[in-house]
Amino acid sequence: QVQLVESGGGLVQAGTSLRLSCAASARAITSYNMGWFRQAPGKQREWVAAISSGGRTLYTDSVKGRFTISRDNAKNTLYLQMNSLKPEDTAVYYCTVSRSGLVLPTTTDSVASWGQGTQVTVSS
Repeated sequence: QVQLVESGGGLVQAGTSLRLSCAASARAITSYNMGWFRQAPGKQREWVAAISSGGRTLYTDSVKGRFTISRDNAKNTLYLQMNSLKPEDTAVYYCTVSRSGLVLPTTTDSVASWGQGTQVTVSS
């Protein structure tokens, strides 16, 4: 099972940016579809963005145009660049790996591994 460790969260003001990183313990993440989820207090965990092994990206509507998911296979690292942050982006963000190379991790059922999460807090 792939071990995932997120970093880069913090407390920021609305309108600013953060970049989250996720280091994977796998020998290589090249063949994995990966993604980001988030969970706000009192709410269900929701999918944010996903990227295929080939680099195809997908985003939930609320972050399109503001967030960018990317990967550096040489560093075994997944990223989430978050721009124009809003208070409603406040949540714990989780890095994920898909159960299958045939689907992107866009639902909790499709996830094989979760990181421990990193807190992002956006003040107004």
